[in-house]
Amino acid sequence: MSDATVLSVVGARPQFIKAFPVSRLLREHLSEVLVHTGQHYDFGMSDVFFEELDIPEPDYNLGVGSANHANQTAEMLRRIDEVVEAERPDLLLVHGDTNSTLAGALVAAKRNIAVAHVEAGLRSDNWAMPEEVNRVLTDRCSDLLFVPSERAVETLTAEGVIDGVTVTGDVMYDAITRVRDRAPSASTVLDDLGYGDGEYVLATVHRQANTDDPTRLASVVEGLASSPRPVVVPLHPRTEDALKRHDLWERAKTELDVIDPVGYLDFVGLLDGAERVATDSGGVQKEAFYLDTRCVTLRDETEWVETVEAGWNELVGADAEAIRAALRRTEDLPEKPSLYGGGHAAERVVDDIVAHLRQEPPKTNR
Repeated sequence: MSDATVLSVVGARPQFIKAFPVSRLLREHLSEVLVHTGQHYDFGMSDVFFEELDIPEPDYNLGVGSANHANQTAEMLRRIDEVVEAERPDLLLVHGDTNSTLAGALVAAKRNIAVAHVEAGLRSDNWAMPEEVNRVLTDRCSDLLFVPSERAVETLTAEGVIDGVTVTGDVMYDAITRVRDRAPSASTVLDDLGYGDGEYVLATVHRQANTDDPTRLASVVEGLASSPRPVVVPLHPRTEDALKRHDLWERAKTELDVIDPVGYLDFVGLLDGAERVATDSGGVQKEAFYLDTRCVTLRDETEWVETVEAGWNELVGADAEAIRAALRRTEDLPEKPSLYGGGHAAERVVDDIVAHLRQEPPKTNR
């Protein structure tokens, strides 16, 4: 049992955060080989997270980098397959809904290696989102499906996926509870920017539906610029390129407080101190909920529907007037329900993986 090997595949910021609590526990019981696909490849989007969260250095950095979805996923498939051939893992672990997630799951499925999917069962019901395609296909390849909520169980059941499903809660909650107390002493970002608690709005914009459509991106900038408070925007490289390409860069720099990407500790400090956050990120919606920060989501739908139903998250799409109204809303938030577990999701994930590897022989067919 101690010789069993789990190959964990990560490639983007949310996955580094999810891997942080899981990898620490996993290595107490099993051998882990950590593979970074290089989907996020610059220091601000990648290396800084490994440093701050004390995630073990990746055993492999595949350096895939940026490309269109087909080419990026194809290159990941080729390179992950080479790693699997070399390492011969007993189980392959993936997180979330990126191209890295799908590529890892497909390689394992083709080689009859068990697949474990953290954050399974989520759906936006929007097949125009690459993430929706990734998460649905990954779930169909998976032997162990770790879901954050009962709603995700219901979703999988409706799709005919029943075996191997475990409600663990959300591992991102585990991560944020571990770093929230560290952020005030370890981060100087608020002092550096000259803001106090509640004096600004935080915004993150990176989703291709917003960045690649000049009309949507212009509307998002228009809405954010109408905020009654300064808007701090740690800028994703894709978004900076899009703003420049669509002739929106000068307005964004003039009317928004655009800053470089920040590490996780700085980001938690910014999110915790913000009066509210406007985002098109799935992970930030959850992080805002955990930190008691009002959320405005710059999308037409979300996989985290419970946060909307609880009244802590408002969907506004890329409509400038809806964004303006949401940023000015002053009604008190309702009492916050307990969603996505109590900060022990990683323990449940690792316990299930260990039990699976102890009790079941490798699959011979699928």
